[in-house]
Amino acid sequence: MEYKYDKMSPKAEEFINDREIWDTIAYAKANQDNRELIDSLLERAADCRGLSHREAAVLLECKIPEVNEAMKNLARKIKNKLYGSRIVMFAPLYLSNYCVNGCTYCPYHHYNGHIRRKKLTQEEIRQEVIALQDMGHKRLAIESGEDPVNNPIEYILESIRTIYSIRHKNGAIRRVNVNIAATTVDNYRKLKEAGIGTYILFQETYHKENYERLHPTGPKHDYAYHTEAMDRAMEGGIDDVGIGVLFGLEMYRYDLIGLLMHAEHLEAYKGVGPHTISVPRVCPADDIDKADFDNAVSDEMFEKIVALIRIAVPYTGMIISTRESRVSRERVLELGISQISGGSRTSVGGYVKEEESDENSAQFDVSDRRSLDEVVDWLLRLGYVPSFCTACYREGRTGDRFMTLLKSGQISNCCHPNALMTLKEYLVDYASEETRKRGEALIEKELANIPNRIVRERAAAYIAQIEGGQRDFRF
Repeated sequence: MEYKYDKMSPKAEEFINDREIWDTIAYAKANQDNRELIDSLLERAADCRGLSHREAAVLLECKIPEVNEAMKNLARKIKNKLYGSRIVMFAPLYLSNYCVNGCTYCPYHHYNGHIRRKKLTQEEIRQEVIALQDMGHKRLAIESGEDPVNNPIEYILESIRTIYSIRHKNGAIRRVNVNIAATTVDNYRKLKEAGIGTYILFQETYHKENYERLHPTGPKHDYAYHTEAMDRAMEGGIDDVGIGVLFGLEMYRYDLIGLLMHAEHLEAYKGVGPHTISVPRVCPADDIDKADFDNAVSDEMFEKIVALIRIAVPYTGMIISTRESRVSRERVLELGISQISGGSRTSVGGYVKEEESDENSAQFDVSDRRSLDEVVDWLLRLGYVPSFCTACYREGRTGDRFMTLLKSGQISNCCHPNALMTLKEYLVDYASEETRKRGEALIEKELANIPNRIVRERAAAYIAQIEGGQRDFRF
């Protein structure tokens, strides 16, 4: 069957069209030295209007050193204009590693007889959440393998209720994001009713043939059902969705173009693009050797990819996990990343009990093993504002409402003071003495950067009340 490219189509092979991707790659290679075109693209992108997948592909192919440096500088400017110095903090919570899929790059795959299978009880979830609250986390991303018997939607929903119900000292999880397998509109509706934040699902690769080869067995083998999941999630009422690919499974050119086409499709077909884009790279894990995948992305190209995503889809948040090292994360923070994890464990039950090497239940090896406090202190040293804010989701500023505020520039009167107030909570309740001193100095400095005088004065008053013991102020 011949498929034609159509970003308004509900069919996966039309809004992610193979022929269009290869034509785009050819066009980009033909224009990689077209300085007039390249300069015009950078000039237009400077107004935060974004770029199409084909335009971004041209910049990806460009090998002119001064132009590549100009791209990074532009990404820095866009990041600073839209997100300022704020970096949102979160942690993953692995509920179960039972899985019926045969994904060749994931140690959860059904045929892995080495990994220790585990599913948390509600009491174990409670203990994990308390451990996360004791670190200072307010935002979680729950993860689970796909298994309709061990991990049905009812288990996920019960787990969400458990997480939201837990109050420990001054701790509370205020937002639960969900990263589970593609499901039905009805199940997405149930997740929405449970009060989730963002629904996250990585495509892994947009190359259909290789996708099916990498997912030889199980429900995930169905390329169209997986690729069309975000459309169903939005139909079910979830207006914040997060997409991503696993760089290194397929040619980075192909997957970056596919990723941008997916964002264009959501914007055109559903009226709002992805809330977040994640940029994981293949890394080692039990039963998985990174050397098995020959499309590895170098650090230099990884930085360029992050910069290009920021330029092409300026209003979309970008996430990087502890798959990446401290050095790698530091390099891409200024180029576009707006959310990072800290103090993460990728094993089931890993926050309460650190696993022995012979009982590994982790999905991937963690490169950045620092505690949350160490990560917060590191960000403060770099001049960033670690944010534990979840206000937009609880105030209804989601989907197109959030994007409208962001595009108008008004979001700074919400996000910046909220970031400072949640940082103050962290400093008072959880931080080490050194981190607290550094954070207090940054808060005093950053209060002056709130543009609205009334908001600035109210934020300062709220921060004083947080020092006195009150919590959970928000704009």
